[in-house]
Amino acid sequence: MSMTTLYASTEPTRAEVDALPGATILEFGAPWCGVCRAAQPALAAALADHPHVRHLKIEDGPGRPLGRSFRVKLWPTLILLRDGRELERLVRPTSRKVIADALARQLTRA
Repeated sequence: MSMTTLYASTEPTRAEVDALPGATILEFGAPWCGVCRAAQPALAAALADHPHVRHLKIEDGPGRPLGRSFRVKLWPTLILLRDGRELERLVRPTSRKVIADALARQLTRA
């Protein structure tokens, strides 16, 4: 899958996320968030090496239940899932290497 460029204003339910098969990255942030925008090139570069990883870019904020269910506090927050289970999270990742290393660790786990 390719990198999603826009934050989705509608979000899946927690049950739908928990039922996702395979590798998924949930990205929580907001389109007006400067830190979120600054992280986009690093995230795009890391995901380019893993086209099979599903990327869901979720707009977060007050009243957004999915972000609350994952206890997201800062943006961007990346949550790496496999078969709906959280394996790792990155809060405000700053480089392609940090993201790529997390993907490599989680995608090679048995």
